[in-house]
Amino acid sequence: MRLALFNKGRLGLVDGDTLVDVTEQLAGKGALGAAGALHEHIERVARDAASPLDLATCARVPLARAVLEAPLPRPGKIIGAPVNYLDHKAEMEYTTSVADLGVFLKANSSVIGPDQDILLPYTDRRTDQEGELGVVIGRTARHVGVDDALDHVFGYTCVLDITVRSGEDRSTRKSFDTFTPVGPWVVTADEIPDPDSLGLRCDVGGSTRQRTNTADLIFDVRELIAYTSSVMTLHPGDVIATGTPAGVGPLTHGDRVVLEIERVGRLEVGVDGSRALPYEQRPGRRHR
Repeated sequence: MRLALFNKGRLGLVDGDTLVDVTEQLAGKGALGAAGALHEHIERVARDAASPLDLATCARVPLARAVLEAPLPRPGKIIGAPVNYLDHKAEMEYTTSVADLGVFLKANSSVIGPDQDILLPYTDRRTDQEGELGVVIGRTARHVGVDDALDHVFGYTCVLDITVRSGEDRSTRKSFDTFTPVGPWVVTADEIPDPDSLGLRCDVGGSTRQRTNTADLIFDVRELIAYTSSVMTLHPGDVIATGTPAGVGPLTHGDRVVLEIERVGRLEVGVDGSRALPYEQRPGRRHR
């Protein structure tokens, strides 16, 4: 299944070029609410989705006319995997990788959905795109073994991990509002039996910057789940961004960023730099 949020929190099943409104069937009448909090009901959705749905009684909306939203607008946690492709390690001249650095957290308030805009914070600091496969957790996981890791996955989505190249900690540089575009939907795990063999491509301004296959991850999806669950409890709806390949680069006002992942989907967002400020005008500068 491909589950999308649309039109102010409705839950839709993607069926070709239409959305089947299954809000009441999967989540219970009124359960999602205006916030479209799929993540709050993900265990129930996963359980109920295994039962046949009476789609004949559901309203249908043309996909082209629906306003898609982030399928997980406020995940409990967004977990990032730094330097998880060897080519990105070489590109950034890092001496370490995810194996040395561990994982980091991004603010869940940084999430936006398809066709929204990344807001550039600074006029004189580079802000880069990082296209990544997102793993959506479906079952509580703590000290999960590699062999059992995929049993805890609800599905997969596209994630852009936007990053300011400045001196602050990763969690600061990656947590600005709008810095985590997610979508366009969540593809359930049954449709992707092997997440470690997916083509990924990220275009900016019509030119391809990143192209890879998740087979090239240093820590593959299973290892990432196992490692992360050894550090922190993973809850349904948490998202792990699995890392980005080589090809990161600066975003400018007016750019369109398109991330496509094989069997997952196509996420497109804009870039708005109209409210950016010089770095030295950021709050707190008087203490330096």
